[in-house]
Amino acid sequence: MSLWTLLEPPSATVDPGGATTVRLRLRNTGDVVDEYRFEPVGPLAPWTTVEPPALRLYPGTTGTAELTVAPPRTPDAAAGPHPYAVRITPTEHPEAVTVPEGNMTVTPFTEVRAELVPPTVKGRFRGRPRLAVDNVGNTRVTASVSGSDPGDQLSYDVRPGSVQIEPGRAAFVRATLRPRRIIWFGPKEERPYTLAVQRSGVVPLPVEGTYVQRGFLPRWLAGLLGALVALAVTFVMLWIAYRPQVASKATEQVQEAGVSTLAPSTSAPAPPPSPTVQATTPPAAPETSAAPGAGGSGGGGGGAGAAKPAPETAATVVSRLAAKDPGRHICYRAYILGEGWQRPVCDGAMAGTVGEGAKIGSLNIAVSGTKGTAANAFVHEDHWKTPWSGVVDGVDNYIGSTRKDDPYMLGFAINVGDGRACQNALVHGHDWGGLHCDEPGGYIFGGTLDDALWLEAVRFTV
Repeated sequence: MSLWTLLEPPSATVDPGGATTVRLRLRNTGDVVDEYRFEPVGPLAPWTTVEPPALRLYPGTTGTAELTVAPPRTPDAAAGPHPYAVRITPTEHPEAVTVPEGNMTVTPFTEVRAELVPPTVKGRFRGRPRLAVDNVGNTRVTASVSGSDPGDQLSYDVRPGSVQIEPGRAAFVRATLRPRRIIWFGPKEERPYTLAVQRSGVVPLPVEGTYVQRGFLPRWLAGLLGALVALAVTFVMLWIAYRPQVASKATEQVQEAGVSTLAPSTSAPAPPPSPTVQATTPPAAPETSAAPGAGGSGGGGGGAGAAKPAPETAATVVSRLAAKDPGRHICYRAYILGEGWQRPVCDGAMAGTVGEGAKIGSLNIAVSGTKGTAANAFVHEDHWKTPWSGVVDGVDNYIGSTRKDDPYMLGFAINVGDGRACQNALVHGHDWGGLHCDEPGGYIFGGTLDDALWLEAVRFTV
């Protein structure tokens, strides 16, 4: 061994987002001039730099290099002690590698973020938002969730009430909001509320949302019922006041004619039939039949009257796929603003565009083997404008809009009747978000909540 090394100090502490410096002293104990190259190794190597990266020493001389350790303020910099080392390789004798080791303790930090999905819920008797709690610190977090609102107009059922979240992970808390007073008639009312994430010894983190309570019966229906009641009362009063007085003179006529009576004339008109109750369901569409020999091309008209072939939708493709390969499948296609509908793709293939900046206005989805699917579109500025749209297996489900002036899609929510639905969404200006799946009985959200961005491409699996 022709090299002597020393780390000063051998143990140190560093804060995530900060930096600390350790001095490396080395002496050339050989008899030739040598150059030593430095290379950080170990779990802290990605965040370690050495200055200078190489040092040339004469025999019997000592040199110094500085190791700077700067872990980021992210969950990747796990709290606790970590070994670190520097590989020193002599140029003249590369086989004589020296690896001095030290110990670096990364201090813990906690940071919690929370977001309501969706931020606004609507309902007559309840609302069911989900609270996503993200642990972006480097140590485990235990937190509880509670709800409150001005005037104590809502009650809260939060499940689970307490969560433990590992660094870099997220937990979803389901909340059920119930109004303490039902609106029987009248317009909807907005009730702001707050879900607070509470940790021991830390100020609670509030997340604000809005519950839009709808009336049990719409206002126009209350007016219509009132008008019908008034008309009924008026009709009864007029009937009582102007009821016709009917008296029969049949007995008098018989007495005038004696004991002889006449049989009724056989030419008298028959009484009208009694009224029957009509069904309230709409009549079935009439069936049309072509004349024999007419053919599908319109005869000698050269095909001018032939019908255009129906467009290929997600339902036609998933039905054809299920016939060849029975089981769970999902097919879908995207409506690109300014371009129109794309061809349907299935089971993890991409629908949409990449790197073109094009916006998705609508999605067409169909499934097989999942007992149906339901979805909703999160659109620009209007957000959750439309209610959930649900269909059974093999039927087209449409969310969003293809109209020119309607808002484009920022994201979506989707689930299936049996099993799990998974999504991977591409948002403008970002990379693919990765495959994420819902839990049975829940739903999965994909895309962005930022009105400055938009949805560019999607992938689905079931």
